[in-house]
Amino acid sequence: MKDNEQELVIKRRRTVFVLLIALFVIGSTALDYLYSQDITADPDPLHLSEEQIKSSDSLVLATEALGKLAVKDRVSREGYSREQFSPGWATVAGCDMRNRILQRDLVEIELDDDDCTVLSGLLKKDPFTGKRIEFTRGIDTSRDIHIEHLVAVSDAWQKGAQDLSYEQRHDFFNDPLNLLAVDGPANMEKGDADAADWLPRTAYKCRYVARQIAIKLKHELWITPREHSAMSGVLGTCPMQVLPIETTIEDED
Repeated sequence: MKDNEQELVIKRRRTVFVLLIALFVIGSTALDYLYSQDITADPDPLHLSEEQIKSSDSLVLATEALGKLAVKDRVSREGYSREQFSPGWATVAGCDMRNRILQRDLVEIELDDDDCTVLSGLLKKDPFTGKRIEFTRGIDTSRDIHIEHLVAVSDAWQKGAQDLSYEQRHDFFNDPLNLLAVDGPANMEKGDADAADWLPRTAYKCRYVARQIAIKLKHELWITPREHSAMSGVLGTCPMQVLPIETTIEDED
């Protein structure tokens, strides 16, 4: 092979090598960006652009939905008990709702032989705290993750649920829209507080409030003046926040 031909081959190989390095760097940078965004961490939709909302027939702004909720003072807690709503978790397709929600919200799940009970799994990012939580079923470890009623059962009782039928309260208690796998200690800290007295981490506040609004609209509950003020204040930071897109867990029996 002549010297000029050898030189041409070497130049071509160098060019290919440089291109491969460039593609690797660009690809790695893109992947790092996607991972840094953590776009699958939270279960509810982020606030969207005005164009996205206008182009959809199903999306509803949380600020508009807030205006549809009745605003009243809370009533007495007298007569309240969880049994007024449900004797426990409902069974859907042979599996209780607690394990259904764990299956929905956790990844890397290991099921027991009954194809229902979650033995272990991973909550990639807790909605309330942002923590990564490894779950293992057990007397001392199951409490690490609670199945949270976003609108607390006691709160619902004081804001309209007393006027609902038992069947309606049962549906509220077991509604997947109102249930979320969260950090146990954070859930204990929240207790039965509404948005006026407790909010999660900043990154989840808008979605949290939007989901509470959707739940209260769906189940014909009201909010207090303080609650309305708190919700309005949160949504003022994210005016394009939409209500969650509801999914159901169907009974296949």
